[in-house]
Amino acid sequence: MSRKKDNYENSRWHKFQCWLKGEVDPLSAEGVETVVPDLLSAKSQTEASKGQPEGAAQEAAKFEEKKPADILQKKEEAQENCQKEEVQENCQKEEVQENRQKEKAQENRQKEKEERGIRIYRKFYQIMSVILCMGIILVLLWTIAYLPIFGNAGNPDNNEVSARYIEQGLKETGAVNIVTGMILDYRAFDTFGESCVLFIASCCVLVLLRMDRPGEDEADSSDSDRIYEPKNDIILQKCACVLVPVILVFGIYIILNGHLSPGGGFSGGAVLGSGLILYLNAFGFAKTERFFNARVYRCITVSALTFYCLAKSYSFFTGANHLESGIPLGTPGSIISSGLILPLNICVGFVVACTMYAFYTLFRKGGI
Repeated sequence: MSRKKDNYENSRWHKFQCWLKGEVDPLSAEGVETVVPDLLSAKSQTEASKGQPEGAAQEAAKFEEKKPADILQKKEEAQENCQKEEVQENCQKEEVQENRQKEKAQENRQKEKEERGIRIYRKFYQIMSVILCMGIILVLLWTIAYLPIFGNAGNPDNNEVSARYIEQGLKETGAVNIVTGMILDYRAFDTFGESCVLFIASCCVLVLLRMDRPGEDEADSSDSDRIYEPKNDIILQKCACVLVPVILVFGIYIILNGHLSPGGGFSGGAVLGSGLILYLNAFGFAKTERFFNARVYRCITVSALTFYCLAKSYSFFTGANHLESGIPLGTPGSIISSGLILPLNICVGFVVACTMYAFYTLFRKGGI
């Protein structure tokens, strides 16, 4: 008989016979012998010690008895290390959560401080607004108390002022139109304030309703009326071609003859503004901005108000010091006459026309 091999159990023939008998399925994991590596090494050592003397076998047996204890110690140490790592991770997570809670608490404190500051500011604003209103009311009442009695025959408006305007108006102002002479000479400072009010009002409307924000195209804005242009209304355009030149010429006539006949800067400027608005409705922003845009608007208004201020400051200075202004009044009744009234009328007309056009364009949501 042939001798069996030492590793006969692991041979392919033995596995094939077991498979034929149905004992083991070599393709399944159940038929695979799973042994702990330490046990495999111990098994190999026992097999190796079969051919050794008894003393060596005893030592190997003692080593096998000691080895499970070492394995348990290593397992315990590994478990302790795992527990320590888990404890450290938990501690780190708790620290992170504590830091987040502290940050949230700080943010809440800052928000509370800001809200408290806003509430204090609102209270201060309300108190100061009430104090300001009361102060203005008291000043007005105190001023009214010193006004002359209404209807008294001795009041200046019943004897001196009106008589002065009628009797000396043509001689002192050179204007045939007494109303224009009164507005732009005797009361020119008040007219300058009215022009400044118009300019400030247009600036406020521009700030609130402007469409030309930086970095934004007006044509792409859904709030702008420019996306509906050009309208190409032939009837309106043909009428505008006829009416706009007539309206502009008539407005210029009213301004230039304000010191000779009824009219002046306010009425003439309104006519010029209506002509610009009609042209805008007929031809749109693109064509109108070829000759009148935001830059032209600013240059005209600032130049007109600056000239008005400098011219009347000069005349106020000379008049207050009883000095001759040196400005010739010209011949009453001619176009070039009445001193500074004609250029002041032109300045007022430009400011009024620009203000009307600016109001219309801004309320139309198109920008200047």
